[in-house]
Amino acid sequence: MLRVLIGLGIPFIAIVAVLPWVNEATFTLFNIPFLYLWMFSWFLLTSICMGVCWLCFDRHRPDY
Repeated sequence: MLRVLIGLGIPFIAIVAVLPWVNEATFTLFNIPFLYLWMFSWFLLTSICMGVCWLCFDRHRPDY
């Protein structure tokens, strides 16, 4: 259950639940709105979460 929380729960909450607050931010970086930076960064961070799940939970599972 912990691997589902790390691999899917954290990215889902960060993208869907936090999105209304991120949308209200007026910060820009190199003239790119913070909302776009947030969404793009979570593409990479979701991959990192999935990698952490694999390293911690699935790497040592026997192959069937």
